[in-house]
Amino acid sequence: MPLEEDATVEMGRVLLVADGDKVTVGKPVIEGAKVVATVLGEAKGDKVTVFKYKPKVHYRKKTGHRQIYTKLAIKDIVLGQEAGDGP
Repeated sequence: MPLEEDATVEMGRVLLVADGDKVTVGKPVIEGAKVVATVLGEAKGDKVTVFKYKPKVHYRKKTGHRQIYTKLAIKDIVLGQEAGDGP
């Protein structure tokens, strides 16, 4: 299901936050941290060519595929409880 343009998306599984020299790594995720993004639209990726071939039986099949990606603009990174603790 495609997302609408200008929709707001929140991603809750933040694994790492870096702010200059300060780096916070989750174990496995940073509790309470989230990333807020806005949907810019959808775009197709580069074409991947799939070529199936079997020797001696004259079997050749060529197909292609273009993956659809959603473009996001990161608006805010909300730090969690563990973000204040440094290494």
